Amino acid sequence: MFANDLGGRMLPLAVANILALWASPVLAQAADPGTDEDIVVFGRSLPQIGVAISGSQGVVGYRDFEDRPLSRVGELVENVPGVIATQHSGTGKANQYFLRGFNLDHGTDFAAFVDGAPVNLRTHGHGQGYLDLNFLIPELVERIDYRKGPYFADVGDFSAAGTVRFKTVDALPHPFAEATAGSYGYYRALAAGSVDTGAGNLLLAIDGTLSNGPWRLDEDLEKINVLAKYGAARWSIGLSAYHASWNATDQVPERAIASGLIDRRGTIDPTLGGRTTRLGLTGNGQFGQTDLNLYAVHYDFRLTSNFTYFLNDPDHGDQFQQRDRRSVLGGSFRTRLSEGAIGLAAGGDARWDHIGRIGLYASVAGKATVPIRTDSVDEYSGGLYIEGRAALGPRLRLTLGLRGDLYGYDVRARTLPANSGTGSDAMFSPKAALAWRATDRFEFYANYGETFHSNDVRGATIRVDPVTGDRAERVAALVKARGAELGVRFEASRFTASLVAFRLDLASELVFVGDGGSTEPNDCTRRRGGEANLFWQPTERLAIDAAAAITRARFRKVAPGANHIPGSVSEVVSAGVTLDLGGGVSGSLRLRHFGAAPLIENGTVRSRPTTLVNFGLYYASGPFKLGLDVLNLFDARDADISYFYASRLTGEPAGGVEDRHIHPVEPRQVRVALKYAL
Repeated sequence: MFANDLGGRMLPLAVANILALWASPVLAQAADPGTDEDIVVFGRSLPQIGVAISGSQGVVGYRDFEDRPLSRVGELVENVPGVIATQHSGTGKANQYFLRGFNLDHGTDFAAFVDGAPVNLRTHGHGQGYLDLNFLIPELVERIDYRKGPYFADVGDFSAAGTVRFKTVDALPHPFAEATAGSYGYYRALAAGSVDTGAGNLLLAIDGTLSNGPWRLDEDLEKINVLAKYGAARWSIGLSAYHASWNATDQVPERAIASGLIDRRGTIDPTLGGRTTRLGLTGNGQFGQTDLNLYAVHYDFRLTSNFTYFLNDPDHGDQFQQRDRRSVLGGSFRTRLSEGAIGLAAGGDARWDHIGRIGLYASVAGKATVPIRTDSVDEYSGGLYIEGRAALGPRLRLTLGLRGDLYGYDVRARTLPANSGTGSDAMFSPKAALAWRATDRFEFYANYGETFHSNDVRGATIRVDPVTGDRAERVAALVKARGAELGVRFEASRFTASLVAFRLDLASELVFVGDGGSTEPNDCTRRRGGEANLFWQPTERLAIDAAAAITRARFRKVAPGANHIPGSVSEVVSAGVTLDLGGGVSGSLRLRHFGAAPLIENGTVRSRPTTLVNFGLYYASGPFKLGLDVLNLFDARDADISYFYASRLTGEPAGGVEDRHIHPVEPRQVRVALKYAL
């Protein structure tokens, strides 16, 4: 019901009404967040020496990305140095993430939180750890805290490669309205403001987007986000609502483009797409020395895909549909037991995913036909940790942590009762970090930590492959990860830089494959690499940032000729310049590059590098701000993502053709935005 109410062409009318509402002068009473000492401006310039416990953690403030051209919301994670977010199945779907030699799929081994609540969805209908950030409103993100590696005791599942925490604003200095129009039928409207009620502050925002996209098949994206947040000095409660529906142009075989069957922006199956609805309630409070977070989420998801076309079913095609409907309840706490030369903290978290329906169906023309596998799942977990920090001298700090996690699950298989089952698994994860402040400007770090990612628990109870009927191989519910890192950080006036070298081992990358409804065992892996980051603000008007990362990723205990990890990007480079030209004029230029990756285990087939440049020009005068974004400035024809597998087009022989399948980057497009602040 909620999804239907939010969808359709009522969206422009709803946005127009809320824009008129926020034009009311009553909201001129909005509280001024400039009085809040926690507001971050250039987060990259904040001192980390004496605070951070690793060389690869940091903070990004709103000013860092306020004038950063974004083609999609998920690119907010690219504020984390070394992270790449791509897309291959429509704007409304979770992005594909790459970090430290991981093809993180849609979130496995990359944990994300918004206002303290976890976003990753375990035992998801499409992919384990599914990380959909489309419910975020970028203009209302106050800061982004990021940490890489398994060195932090307060987070467990999905944190092997990294963790990112988004904090939304509690209040705005002025209510504002913004409208954006761009190439390929792109329209967006946003209105937000806050009012001081005396006892607290109320923030309201609504954000709507319509877009056809650059594809030959109109994407017909309809998306709406709503955020309501009320809070006082030591507590807040937030309600978010998000709904999106879209048509999808998936990756296509290169041979179809080369033959002229389709062009680069064409599609093979025009009946693909999806919809997502998410309702979230989050509460945060500080009670003495204890921080408490509680959350509740309702989630509904449907996605129709077709990657192999007529390979398995030459009559009806290989189209399939994935569904997921669940409620999630949970919370976390952290309490400071002692401070000073020896600081001690303890905390924990608990979570329950009640998955009423999770299913994989054969489909034709976007309509589900035969259920391949349908289940109901309850998955619950609890974790406790203790963390201590001691000053071993005037310039030497030691941090030790220990975390324990317990998972339980109950899988009720509807189509194949033999795949039902219950079980549990547990994991202990020690952490250690040493920081030596060699001088006032240099600090060195050494880190070791263990963590884990959970697998889809349907893979832990499976007995029969639902597609072939063969005996299926089970997977462990929890998979160990071990990491180590050496780093150095330099800080001077207006200049910061860091350099790290890391190693990360996974005991196994066994995963449940939602596209096939069965498990696919992979071997243990090792990744080694290095990262360099810098931020330089030579003047008040100019800010420069740059990051580079290289990684070598291999399967372990596998012959050298077959040990490449498909999708493991070897190098990532990003850089940006923000310049205030005076007179209200400012500009931004950003470079984003990720290198080639092996697409099969022997490394003989590889993707091609991708390089994009985005440009923004902005003019502010009084309450107005005019923005011009040019995405893909040089109209690069690279691929956003590449795969290599067999597919079969109409008229091709049985068995199909192995080929590289790509989803192109979006061509150059222009977006113009006008913002009015009361």
